[in-house]
Amino acid sequence: MSTQLETMRDTMRDAVPRYRRMTAADLEEVVAIEQAIYPHPWTRGNFADSIEAGYHCWIVECAGAVAGYLVVMAAAGEAHLLNLSVSAAWQRRGIGRQALGFALKLASDYGARHILLEVRPSNRAAISLYTAAGFAEISVRRGYYPAGGLREDAIVLQRTLEKHDS
Repeated sequence: MSTQLETMRDTMRDAVPRYRRMTAADLEEVVAIEQAIYPHPWTRGNFADSIEAGYHCWIVECAGAVAGYLVVMAAAGEAHLLNLSVSAAWQRRGIGRQALGFALKLASDYGARHILLEVRPSNRAAISLYTAAGFAEISVRRGYYPAGGLREDAIVLQRTLEKHDS
């Protein structure tokens, strides 16, 4: 019985998200996740450029696997959440919500007073996540995203941050 309990405890501990900085060694796996979950994914170059530019690029690990990642640019009292993604295998487990909390705290710790992001109107799950976290629509960028042969608008969302936000 105690072995089964220890195994269950280890499994639960391993499922708790852990964060570490993204490196070039992560790019193959990150790009594979990106390509699997988006019809118009970021490229390897987008991620490599973000790392090279000094953006806050983080890996979310669960049970030893890359469950997701995020990219935040913070400067001059503002932050921009450029990418927050969760692998299909790890979606609908609260990892996106936890990663968003990590991004908010990160932005706050770097002195941002506001954080903004763009999201496709068709991405209802992401919009629900962001509005539940206190983001509000401030603008629409017309034709921002590629969408097959057409373009899709982007909803611009913003949230005010408190010191040590989470």
